[in-house]
Amino acid sequence: MFNWQTAKIIDIQPVTEQTSIFKLEVLAATTINFIPGQFITFDLPISEKKTQRLKSYSIASHPHESNILELVIVKIDGGLGTEFLFDKEKCKVGTELKFRGPLGVFNLPKDLSMPHYFICTGTGVAPFRSMIKYIHASNIPYNELNLIFGTRTKADILYHDELQALSQEMDNFNYHIALSREEWNGKKGYVHALYQSLAPRNESVQFMLCGWRPMIDQARKELIALNYDKKQIHFELYG
Repeated sequence: MFNWQTAKIIDIQPVTEQTSIFKLEVLAATTINFIPGQFITFDLPISEKKTQRLKSYSIASHPHESNILELVIVKIDGGLGTEFLFDKEKCKVGTELKFRGPLGVFNLPKDLSMPHYFICTGTGVAPFRSMIKYIHASNIPYNELNLIFGTRTKADILYHDELQALSQEMDNFNYHIALSREEWNGKKGYVHALYQSLAPRNESVQFMLCGWRPMIDQARKELIALNYDKKQIHFELYG
C-alpha cells in the first residue's frame, strides 16, 4: 500500500481553452522519485463516496531531484475531478491536495535498443514528455524515438515549442503532429493515418499508446491489422 501524501499547488498555467498545467510541491519531502510514465492519484473533496473522489493524472515532468511535480490536465464537462480542479475559488495556488503514488507500469522501457513509436492524443502526451525529457537529461542510449501526436487545432498542441526544440537537439528523435480540424502546413487528419505512414513494416519495433479509449482501441486494431504482434503494443487508457 502507498501512503497518502500532501502536495500544494504552486502554479496553474492555462495553455489552451480547456487545458492547464498544474505544478505541485510535495510537502514533507525534498525529492520525489518516480519512473517516467507513472501517474499520481488524488483524493479530491468532491464526493462522500471514495470511489468517486479518486482521480488519476499522468506526471508530465521528469525525475529531476526535486519535490515538484507537473501535471497537464484537460477540463471535462461534467467531470467531477476536473470541475473541481478548474474551479478558481475551490482550487488555486496554495490549495493543498491529498495524493498517493507515483503509481503505474506504463513506464519508460528499460530496453531502447529498437525503434519506439509514442502515439498520443491530447494530454496523453504527458507521460511521453516525461520519458523524452528524462532520456535527454540523463543521456540514456536509444535507437530511435518517434512521437506521433494527434489533436484538433494548432492551439491544442501541448508542449509544442519544447518538443520541437528537443527534436532538433536529439539525434533520431522524430516529432510528428496531425491536426484533425484545422488546415496548416503540417499533416492534416487523424493520428492513425500518420503512424501508419511512418511505422516500418515487419521490423522489431515497439508502440506505446496513450489517450482516450476510442483512440487506443482503434490504434490497437490498426496495428494488429498491419501484422504487428500484441506484445509490441503497450497502452495507457484515459477513461
